[in-house]
Amino acid sequence: MNPIFHALFQKSRFLTNCLNEVLKQHNLYSSQWTILYCLQKHGAMTLTQIWKYLNVEAPSVTRAISRLEDLGWVQRVDGEDKREKIVTLSAMAVEHLPAITATILAFEAEMVGSLTVEEQEQFMNLLQKMKG
Repeated sequence: MNPIFHALFQKSRFLTNCLNEVLKQHNLYSSQWTILYCLQKHGAMTLTQIWKYLNVEAPSVTRAISRLEDLGWVQRVDGEDKREKIVTLSAMAVEHLPAITATILAFEAEMVGSLTVEEQEQFMNLLQKMKG
């Protein structure tokens, strides 16, 4: 196994676990946050648009959206085609997103704090060079 992939997988799992710990204060998991962030960034989206954008299996997104809806974070409305569901942020989500975003920004700053701005840019460039 190429050690780059092992290191990426290990670091990804570590970051996810740490982010889940940080998000506990908002009663969210990282997988839920990614959906909220996606909706905040792009506005209302269909379930298909969400799972394609996040590169996650459709059933996983559907379950996560159902849970977020039960918790009051999102709303689902019928699209032009009755089979199509459009997902939007709820008023509660819009109200709480600034605090969650502040938590996320602090987490990110802590995680990359040992890297210079130049190293962060170099790292991004290297990741973009990889296929996928």
